Amino acid sequence: MKKTLPFLIVVALAACGKEEAPPAKIERPALTHVVGTQAAHAGNIYSGEIRARHEVQLGFRIGGKIVERLVDAGETVKAGQPLARLDAADTALQASAAESQYQLAEADAKRYRELRARGFVSQAALDAKETALKAAAAQAGLARNQAAYTTLRADRSGVVAATLAEAGQVVSAGQPVLRVAQEGEREVAISIPESQLAGLKLGAPAEITLWASDGETRFTGRLRELAPAADSVSRTYPARVALDKVAAGLALGMTASVSFGGADKNGRFIVPLTAIFQQGDKSAVWIVEADRSLSLRPVQVAAYRDDGAVIAGGLAAGERIVGAGVHKLSVGEKIRIVESGAK
Repeated sequence: MKKTLPFLIVVALAACGKEEAPPAKIERPALTHVVGTQAAHAGNIYSGEIRARHEVQLGFRIGGKIVERLVDAGETVKAGQPLARLDAADTALQASAAESQYQLAEADAKRYRELRARGFVSQAALDAKETALKAAAAQAGLARNQAAYTTLRADRSGVVAATLAEAGQVVSAGQPVLRVAQEGEREVAISIPESQLAGLKLGAPAEITLWASDGETRFTGRLRELAPAADSVSRTYPARVALDKVAAGLALGMTASVSFGGADKNGRFIVPLTAIFQQGDKSAVWIVEADRSLSLRPVQVAAYRDDGAVIAGGLAAGERIVGAGVHKLSVGEKIRIVESGAK
């Protein structure tokens, strides 16, 4: 026991003398953006929505109470497919009554033909019965059509872009119930203020960027339609920009930005609004160096727009900057790069 005690004391002192290893520093993930992937444009930027080139609002040809809606938004439908139904009780009774009147008129006409053949009635009396038969036939056909109108059917194949009425709702004749978009061509629906109409002509080239891709996904297109009169509520002019090519993943309803006028001749760039770091009245961005460390660089912001900040100086094409969370960073800090648009 006496020999063991000194040994234990030495081991304990040695253990106390060891310093704990510092914890590994965790690198903060940061969304980054490569300068130059989106050049500024000389013209204005308009926000819009991806729409189908051909779309139609469907409604019942008669009024009534909707008892069933058979499709939801986003479903693919075929021409002639039932989409919704009205309460058919009244129209069924009307069709039955009209059919009974037709059968009665047909029996009367048949009897008068036999009587006329025997000379018991005049030709005028027979003509009256024949006319009544035609009227009853027309009325029966009309009643059958009215009964058929209680089922709303797709007049073309496409995708249900929107549902505008629900089961239990009473609708009038012609009131929109569904909006169906035809597959194929896609457009961007935008609105143009009257102060920016000058210089815009049908066929003008345009560049379209998707909001969901942070400006990374771009398409080309042309101004296809420009309304001759302003909207009575917004006082802007509705316009349609047709895309030259439809890409996979381009969903109806996506938010898009449209620019006219071509690239900015001054070589300016667009960066995300969230990339700007404000220091009082000065603007700066975080530069990602080759070793993934950060440095803060002042930049000249020419304008703030819906699609981002227009940088007039301080950046070069190809440089990588932090695109979000800029107020949580520090000089010299190393980050884990997250590419813009990565999922």
